[in-house]
Amino acid sequence: MRVSIAGIGSYVPEKILTNFDLEKIVETSDEWITTRSGIKERHIAADNQATSDLSLIAAQRALKSACLKPKDIGAIIVATATPDMLFPSTACLVQTRIGAPRVIAFDVSAGCTGFLYGLAIAESFVNNGYDNILVIGADILSKITDYTDRTTCVLFGDGAGAALIKKSDGEDGILSSYFTADGSSWNLLWQPGGGSRIPATHESVEKRLHYVKMQGNEVFKVAVRAMSEAAVKTLEKAKIPASEVALLIPHQANIRIIEASAKRLNIPMEKVLVNIDRHGNTSAASIPIALDQAIQEGRVHKGDLILMIAFGAGFTWGGVLFRY
Repeated sequence: MRVSIAGIGSYVPEKILTNFDLEKIVETSDEWITTRSGIKERHIAADNQATSDLSLIAAQRALKSACLKPKDIGAIIVATATPDMLFPSTACLVQTRIGAPRVIAFDVSAGCTGFLYGLAIAESFVNNGYDNILVIGADILSKITDYTDRTTCVLFGDGAGAALIKKSDGEDGILSSYFTADGSSWNLLWQPGGGSRIPATHESVEKRLHYVKMQGNEVFKVAVRAMSEAAVKTLEKAKIPASEVALLIPHQANIRIIEASAKRLNIPMEKVLVNIDRHGNTSAASIPIALDQAIQEGRVHKGDLILMIAFGAGFTWGGVLFRY
């Protein structure tokens, strides 16, 4: 049974943090950030906003796009690395606030690949008798970003995107997907404190262990290979050449990673959705935000093949190919 994306919605906070704003916080420059990442600005959540707040708005917009009501939802999956709290799940918080009582609700922790992992899980749910699965990718990375670390604080932004997954009534829908992970490199991109390994203490806070830590150069090397692999394997499973892809939507982590991935696939940049300049790296939210943008701007048309690829902490990576 093929499943399709029936509706899409996204939300980013109102506050914008530009590269020039960051020049006043750490030793950096607009030129340095732009050259190395492609980022010019990013949206930052308000102090009183949590991941469920962003998720709720994106979910409501996705429901409106799909012409569905909360009572129609069959399950809620939230992909996030920044849940409101360790438990209960952010999905359960969204469930009660959106008004979809007693439907399945849980979180997925797969880093920046989380939204695509969520789509695969939703596809399995639909194939097992459920329908109208709400998949949300949302992160507020600004709250775990160390703004004294010039190498990481320039990269991250906040946002949420949501999609409604349902049975396909026609030729549209997911054609193939590919997922994998390599936990041996876990310590190249991680948040050391806050879990059972290093619970919160005065010492852990003083050592700034509750913020994102990243070995940028090493992550870059793996990301380029992994994103390309995800794309190639996903296309191979569908027996479709890259030349037939109408739009490539990569995770928005770094413009150089995006360009390298497109080059390896021989896909011209005009067929690649790039919005990292305005949003930065929003982790699990980046692909649904980009997909919503592509649809709103009329960059995809009925019957188009769209390839989504992502790479994230874990390391995790994967791809999803679907016909719009």
